[in-house]
Amino acid sequence: MGVWGVVSKSRAIRIAERIRDDLAELLIRRVHDPRLVGITITGVEVDRELAFATIFVSAVEGSVRSAEILAGLEHAQGFLRTELARQIELRHFPRLRFRWDPTPENAEAIERILASLARDESTSSYQEQDSDLDEADGND
Repeated sequence: MGVWGVVSKSRAIRIAERIRDDLAELLIRRVHDPRLVGITITGVEVDRELAFATIFVSAVEGSVRSAEILAGLEHAQGFLRTELARQIELRHFPRLRFRWDPTPENAEAIERILASLARDESTSSYQEQDSDLDEADGND
């Protein structure tokens, strides 16, 4: 058991949701670091000891900016943790860890592959129909 005790899984989830919401608001209204423009908080996980809050982020540009964004978040970490601790009353506020979330990029890549397969399938189907029509007309 950790130094601060253990909270229920449902309480850890509620705390994580609150951190996500309040952090998003802080990033929009109080943090003016150009490295953090256009980021999305995709999730927050809090361990049951409330020692760490792992914050997953992504950006429209994808992982091209991941190092820059993570550096900006690490730079703002002290301020963010202090402000979150003021807003969310916990005896000991978790340390913030920032991680890049490749899920949106992976989903986009899968969508492109599926769209490509659908195009290939429709082209193949069209060619088969065209071939069937040629055979019906007696044109080989």
